[in-house]
Amino acid sequence: MRELNRKLLIVEDDPGLQSQLRWCFEEYEVLTAENREMAISQLRRHEPPIITLDLGLPPDPTNASEGLATLQEIMQLAPDTKVIVVTGNDDRDNALQAVAAGAYDFYQKPVDAEILKLIVDRAYSLYQLERENRELASRGFGPRLTGLISGSPQMLKICQTVERIAPTDATTLLLGESGTGKEVLARALHDLSGRASKRFVAINCAAIPETLLESELFGYEKGAFTGAAKQTKGKIEYADGGTFFLDEVGDLPMSLQAKLLRFLQERIVERVGGRDEIPVDVRVVCATHRNLQSLIKDGSFREGLYYRISEITINIPPLRERDGDAVLLGRAFLDQFSQKMAKSFKGYSKDALAALEAYSWPGNVRELENKVKRAVIMAEATQITADDLELEKIDDNNLPLNLRRIREQAERQALGRAISHADGNLSHAADLLGITRPTLYALINKYNMKP
Repeated sequence: MRELNRKLLIVEDDPGLQSQLRWCFEEYEVLTAENREMAISQLRRHEPPIITLDLGLPPDPTNASEGLATLQEIMQLAPDTKVIVVTGNDDRDNALQAVAAGAYDFYQKPVDAEILKLIVDRAYSLYQLERENRELASRGFGPRLTGLISGSPQMLKICQTVERIAPTDATTLLLGESGTGKEVLARALHDLSGRASKRFVAINCAAIPETLLESELFGYEKGAFTGAAKQTKGKIEYADGGTFFLDEVGDLPMSLQAKLLRFLQERIVERVGGRDEIPVDVRVVCATHRNLQSLIKDGSFREGLYYRISEITINIPPLRERDGDAVLLGRAFLDQFSQKMAKSFKGYSKDALAALEAYSWPGNVRELENKVKRAVIMAEATQITADDLELEKIDDNNLPLNLRRIREQAERQALGRAISHADGNLSHAADLLGITRPTLYALINKYNMKP
C-alpha cells in the first residue's frame, strides 16, 4: 500500500502536554496549534490526515464550546481527516458529542502515550485504506453500471448515487437534457435492485397520443371502447414485481396526472372500462428534460404528483459538463460501429479529437452517437476526421492540454478567489490557500496580479 504523508496535528494549549505528545509520535511529522485559528491554518497548509484535539481551548478552556467549534470547522474543510478528541475525566458527554459530530474517536486524560499512539496508528491505517479506495474508484476500478461509459468525476458521483439507492424502492426522478442517458440510468437502477430478475417496462409519454396513453398505462376491459376486442393489461401491470420507467413524465396530460397520482399513493390500477382495483407491486422511475417547477407554476403539472415521483431526484449533467467524456464515448462508439459494419479505422485524427472536445453537444450522447455512426459509414480514410464528423475544425494549440498551462490557469483562478474572499488581506488569503505569505507574493508577482 502506498505510504501517504504521516503528518499529525496536535491541537493543545498546554505547552508541557504539547511537548510530551510530540515525543510520543517520533514516526510522524508532528505539527502543533494552541487555538482554533492556528489549527485551521495548519490544516489548510499541511492537510494532516490525523489530528488530536483538546476540547478545552482558549478563549474558553474550561468548557468544550471552542473545541467543538474547531471540530465542526475541521469536518467542513477536510471531512476525511481522522480527529481524536482528548478530554478530561469528567468530560465524557462532550466526547460523545464530538464523536457524533464526526470525530474518529476520543481519549480521556491523563494521557497514556502507548494507548494514544495505538489509537493514532489505527486511525492513520484507516485513513490510508480509505484514500486508496477513493483513488481506485476514481481510476474506474469501482463498481460500474451496465451500459454506462464515463470517466468524468461528475458521472462517477451520479453512479455512486445510483448504486446507493438501487436496492431501495424509492420513487426516483431523473432530470437532464435529452440524450444524456436517463434510460440507461433507469435500467441501472433496475439491474442493481432486488427486482432485476423481473421485467423492466418503459413507456414514453411524449411518443404516444393522449387518446391512447391512458389505455397504454392502465390497460382496458373488453368493450371499453370501439376496437377493444379483448381484455388487455396496461404497461404498469406488465411491470408487476419489476420496474416501471415513465419517460418524459413532464408531457403527461393533466387528465392522467390525477390517475397516476392515485396509483402512486395506493399502488392499485383500474383498467379503462373496468371497476376492479388491481394491486401492483412495482418500483417507479420517472424522467424528463422539462423544468417541472416551471410547469407547476404554469398550472400544467400537479404539485402533489411532483412530490410523489421525486422521493429521490438525480440531476444528470449534460455531455459538455462531463470532463473528458466526449472523447471517451467517441472512441467507444467508433469501436462499436466499426465492428458492426466490418470496417477498420486507426482512431481519430488530431483535428477530430479537438473538435470532439470543443463542440457543445446540444443533443448530448445521442447526438455524439449519431455523428460517429455517420462518420463510420461515410469516411474513406484510415482515420476519422473533423469533416467526417461534420464538426468545425479547431486549432489544437488553443486547447489547454499542456499540464503547465492548466496548472497556471488553476493557480491564477485560485489566487483571485482567495484574495477576493480575504478582502485583500494577503495573510488571510495565504491561510485560505494553505501556503506561506512569501509563496503568495511570489505567485502574485508571477501572474502580475494586483491585490
